[in-house]
Amino acid sequence: QENMLSINDLVLPIFLTYEEKSSLIEKMPNIRRYNINDAVEIANFASELGIKAIALFSQVPQDRKDDSGSESFNENNLICKTVRRIKDNVKNIGVICDVALDPYTLSGHDGIIYNNEIDNDKTIKILCKQALVNAQAGCDIIAPSDMMDGRIKKIREYLDKNKFQNTLIMSYAAKYASAYYGPFRNAISASAKLGVDKKRSYQMDYNNFNEALKEVSMDIKEGADIILIKP
Repeated sequence: QENMLSINDLVLPIFLTYEEKSSLIEKMPNIRRYNINDAVEIANFASELGIKAIALFSQVPQDRKDDSGSESFNENNLICKTVRRIKDNVKNIGVICDVALDPYTLSGHDGIIYNNEIDNDKTIKILCKQALVNAQAGCDIIAPSDMMDGRIKKIREYLDKNKFQNTLIMSYAAKYASAYYGPFRNAISASAKLGVDKKRSYQMDYNNFNEALKEVSMDIKEGADIILIKP
């Protein structure tokens, strides 16, 4: 067989909440946001089933959001606490952490806004800090989903500088500005204040194929270990 699909290829997304109780996600039928205790149980169940990795995504309360997404690099944020708990209590499971600012910014954008534009370079500095606290918590794979240019190289260098050479990077290398992400943004409370053009200034035009290949090539050269295509 040239192509196979098994449980070894699956990643289980787990949505987290700062609230005390887990709750259903309105726009994702039968999917829940979990508190830390429940998330650990789900991760353990996934491990027992043979799933090799989970990916964590956090819903962030409004009072923890700001213009710079500072909660993203708080070493005691919900993601970091959950990573530590899972690593202490669950065997044989890899942990993937999403690296992007949209759950943490007041704007709901993946980047820092400066002079009414997304500032690519200022954003990357924050993403590096976010990646590091996740790695320090025990994350196995950093997954930048922000689509800022050059962030893979900078994150790789920053992790290596801080002695996390073995932490992998899974790049959202080709992420299109499509309507598919609506329910997901709702799940992490990141969509409230997006403008009419939403994320088209940094995510890709879904009519473009050659641009995707260019973005993938750039991220591989910058040091990505895994490439993700998101329609």
